[in-house]
Amino acid sequence: MGYHADYSSTENLTKKETLQHVLDSYTALETSNWVTNLSNCSSLLWHAYHSLNVRVNWTGFYLASGTNTHSQSRELELGPFQGKVACQSIKWGQGVCGVAASLKATQLVANVHEFPGHIACDGETQSEVVVPIVKGDDVVGVIDLDCLSLSGFDEVDVEYLEKLAELISRCL
Repeated sequence: MGYHADYSSTENLTKKETLQHVLDSYTALETSNWVTNLSNCSSLLWHAYHSLNVRVNWTGFYLASGTNTHSQSRELELGPFQGKVACQSIKWGQGVCGVAASLKATQLVANVHEFPGHIACDGETQSEVVVPIVKGDDVVGVIDLDCLSLSGFDEVDVEYLEKLAELISRCL
């Protein structure tokens, strides 16, 4: 690839090929700087899903704050993203992101309006997938993707986003 922008080109690929391209591109672009890594990654995700005609309206990260790794008083703070202005902090255990973090479990939500305690940063969002980023035994952040369509994400997305979270954990 000649230019960094070439990493965002995923036209005419299947969903699995596109998401594998995201993993490969993230690895190729990875630096020792977490801000750079997550900034490029949010862009890779944004362009990958748009090339698949998935109507994502937000791709990005929330990062864990607080010193007590097992405390419900922890919060997730806004990290690099693509999309509209977003919630700046989310309490541990609240909303889709907070639940994913507190349970250390991916949340695949076909209809956010049916998710108890959903936090609507963007009222147009219809579905969401949130994957915890775990380092050791600690959740250090989450990958968060929102979609303008119901059931915008599936188990294939979960599989590849969980692989991506594992790669990202190395820089956080």
